[in-house]
Amino acid sequence: MFDWNDARFFLAVAESGSTLAAGRALRVSQTTVARRITALEEALGLALFDKRRAGYVLTPAGHALLTDARGVQASALALADSAAAQKRAAGGTVRLTAEESFIVSLLPPMLRELHDLYPDIMIELDASEEVRDLEAGAADIAIRVTKKLEGAGLVGRRIGEDLWTVYCSRAYAETHGVPRNRRELATHPLISGGGGHVGEYYGAWLRENGLERSVAMQHGTVTGLFSAVRSGLGLAALPCLVAELDDELVRCLPPGVASAREVWLLTHERLRHTPRVRAVLDFLGERLRRHARLVEQKLADCPAGLVAA
Repeated sequence: MFDWNDARFFLAVAESGSTLAAGRALRVSQTTVARRITALEEALGLALFDKRRAGYVLTPAGHALLTDARGVQASALALADSAAAQKRAAGGTVRLTAEESFIVSLLPPMLRELHDLYPDIMIELDASEEVRDLEAGAADIAIRVTKKLEGAGLVGRRIGEDLWTVYCSRAYAETHGVPRNRRELATHPLISGGGGHVGEYYGAWLRENGLERSVAMQHGTVTGLFSAVRSGLGLAALPCLVAELDDELVRCLPPGVASAREVWLLTHERLRHTPRVRAVLDFLGERLRRHARLVEQKLADCPAGLVAA
């Protein structure tokens, strides 16, 4: 099978009559042009040019393929134009709502890549603990952590389970060691808080495991919670989806048992085919699911639950 890209070199030589002129037109070396013509002839099993002192002259076989080669070039240009038109159509603002933990730690590199691919799309971020009403138009896309999806007309995809466990910074682990069970965990300073649903979930986890007395500091925001852990002040229970692949953090304990909470990427059915929303939904869906699979692979060999002794 020949390389479709070699049709460009074939046409450039056919139209200019020499590999030197074709190289100038394509901004490559004369040697590269000659090599690509040879590769094309070998792949097709045909001599396309007579190589003469005055230049390259098409053979009858070359003449016979000229119209088809121009068709390949026209199709390639049409494909590029169509892709560019779709990117232009995808321009505009997309309002994305998610819990603060996603916006602070997980989404930034993904959104940077999204901007490189779709520079005409502006992402408007809403780091809210409130569930925005997508049906009423409060947001275009939501990353939602929930036990049960609620809301009419929601469409999207499941990203993964909302598993949690305890993390510390690498510096903390090197200085103070890493607890491996509940008894050891109780001897380390815990940082609690996070605000909103994160704070509620975390607080319930502390009470269930009898660790409230080990809390040395409380933060009202997820940003503060992550910053305190990364600085080495202590340990905190964090969502695995956000913390597990963070190079600055060390997992201390296996994740908890399977959670009823799941992470979903959602939009409303009336927006699912809007070009800018579709572009962001497809991009984030693929990147978030890929990230979730990597987390799942790292956690696959971990026994579940907080060991008592």
